Amino acid sequence: MIDILENLNEKQKEAILITEGPVLVIAGPGSGKTRVLTHRIVYIIANKKSKPDNILAITFTNKAAGEMKKRVIFLLNSIYPKNSQRPRHVVAFNSHLVSFPVDFPTICTFHSLCVKILRKEAGVIGFKKDFVIFDSDDQKVIIKKIIKKLQIDREQFNPKAVLTEISNAKNELKTPKKYGNMVDGFFQENVSKIYNLYQRELKESHAFDFDDLIMQTIILFSNYPDVLKKYQRKFKYIMVDEYQDTNYAQYKLINLLSKKYKNIFVVGDDWQSIYKWRGADIRNILEFEKNYPGAKTVLLEQNYRSTQEILDASYSIISKNINRKEKNLFSSKKSDQPIIVYEAADEKGEAEFIVSEIAKLNVQKNVKLRDIAILYRTNAQSRSIEEMFIRYNVPYRIVGGIKFYMRKEVRNITAYFRFMQNPNDLLSFERIINIPRRGIGKTTFKKIVDAAKKEKINIIEAIVGLEHNNITKKRINSITDFANIIKECEKKMSEMKISQFLNFFLKSINYKEYIIDGTEEGKNRWENVQELFTAIEKYDKFPTKEAIKLFLEEVALATDLDNIDDNQDAATLMTLHSAKGLEYDAVFIIGLEEGLLPHSMSLDNLSEMEEERRLCYVGITRAKNKVHLIFAKVRRIFGSTQANYPSRFIADIPKHLVDFQNQGYNYLDGDASESNYINVD
Repeated sequence: MIDILENLNEKQKEAILITEGPVLVIAGPGSGKTRVLTHRIVYIIANKKSKPDNILAITFTNKAAGEMKKRVIFLLNSIYPKNSQRPRHVVAFNSHLVSFPVDFPTICTFHSLCVKILRKEAGVIGFKKDFVIFDSDDQKVIIKKIIKKLQIDREQFNPKAVLTEISNAKNELKTPKKYGNMVDGFFQENVSKIYNLYQRELKESHAFDFDDLIMQTIILFSNYPDVLKKYQRKFKYIMVDEYQDTNYAQYKLINLLSKKYKNIFVVGDDWQSIYKWRGADIRNILEFEKNYPGAKTVLLEQNYRSTQEILDASYSIISKNINRKEKNLFSSKKSDQPIIVYEAADEKGEAEFIVSEIAKLNVQKNVKLRDIAILYRTNAQSRSIEEMFIRYNVPYRIVGGIKFYMRKEVRNITAYFRFMQNPNDLLSFERIINIPRRGIGKTTFKKIVDAAKKEKINIIEAIVGLEHNNITKKRINSITDFANIIKECEKKMSEMKISQFLNFFLKSINYKEYIIDGTEEGKNRWENVQELFTAIEKYDKFPTKEAIKLFLEEVALATDLDNIDDNQDAATLMTLHSAKGLEYDAVFIIGLEEGLLPHSMSLDNLSEMEEERRLCYVGITRAKNKVHLIFAKVRRIFGSTQANYPSRFIADIPKHLVDFQNQGYNYLDGDASESNYINVD
């Protein structure tokens, strides 16, 4: 059995040993916050302060939750050897079944937690337990229909803008009625009408969108105190990662759950609060001691990732912020490598410099491409970098591109699976009814849906009565064939593993023939369908009906960061917002110009400027050893040519930490560079 506190520094131990009452841990970047969280979970279990299933640990991404689970599994196996005579408990981890001599704590994202609760309790608030979760594309489809139905001008009411307003309302726990009572102006008045019909559409399909998962759970807890008490009793110890990123709804959820025992342990860094644009409220961490009287605070200031020079440079930028908690970050890693500040002639020179520097890092320092990141304020900045990478054969990946599960040919299959799971899902039914083509028109579709709503039955049941609904025999046969396929698939679920079932389903609708149309694009689409087998076979250990539910939840709750392949040797391009929580040997931050970083929308707003500083701070502290800050004299972006001053953040860094360079020649001309060779072995 290992000593849980072994190899931890004194502040980490202090945080772990405070097991009772509210605790705030201010954790600087690279200070071992995940280590503290996981060791604290196992410490509480090992010292029998709580049963494992009475512990809840919440984070923001599936990737982070998976890493926490992996570490807890390792520590538990160290405490309770496999040859232990204790009875074993089986839990699911990364779609595999793992057994332990103890129950396993709940470690998940905010949204996964709410899915688990709603799967058990949805009936209380009038939803079926087999509800589906609509993604952003599903939401847009519904909003467009409602805008058309209400005869609202699409030019004035962009569906994306409407969805952003509705999302903000839900994050502030404003129901349609509450939002309607607070409208101010023409835009909000119309959004109120759309929001009301939008929620009605979700209810009829027994569906939640992403923001609903938390809001509806809070509505459940608020309206049904006995249900809340059940979960308050269950979760005696609650731990929250990245607390600075919580919005009001997430704050409220944790506040409700922790009221009985008040054993709430939050870890975060106000200096890394960069998601105000999606509702994150920095006050949640800055005012934690006020919200939880008697709270104890621990500072994790020792950094294990970056050199002291990188920490000093990042502090010089963040120290200009007023609204922050002070801490003194330090590292035992020293370096003679300064922060490189590079002045490029334009965005092309910026990209040339990056390729040249990557070659030097790769050849001279043996830095792998996977350990290099290029970060930017807006997605539009990646274009020139991509073009140069393609020209010089530099493998790269972009975080935030089209997700695999968003591809049309894959979405069709997941829509079928969603409909099998929930035959009330009108949106999925509309998507799949003519895939492959069945000749079912809008009139027939409407008759089916109207019958289902009128009789309060599901779609498959409504199809049975169609012969009495003035529909041609041909269309009756076509829609009946569809219903029979769904029924047959439901029967086969109990006989096959999910990967076998997927193969059976694809053949039953002749999907290959539908996808492959003789073009190269058709072949590529079918290859994407084949890749789905790789994604889904990890669920083969579960009964197929349960496997489909787990698979659909994974698809619905996945984030861009969950899809990063750490084994792929390619440079990573991403926005600064996407980079938080990650680390690289070398980091390039491009576009350090006034109006870009900091963004033009922040120049006259103190609060927004402070967030821009935090954003730059996050970018710099992703680096272990090497930081490059790049600005251009002239930049062609957003369809215009701009000549902006260098970012004020560059001027904040003391000169002794900086090596200033500029574009004196083309790094990629002739023999001037080693960048014609990129080692990807």
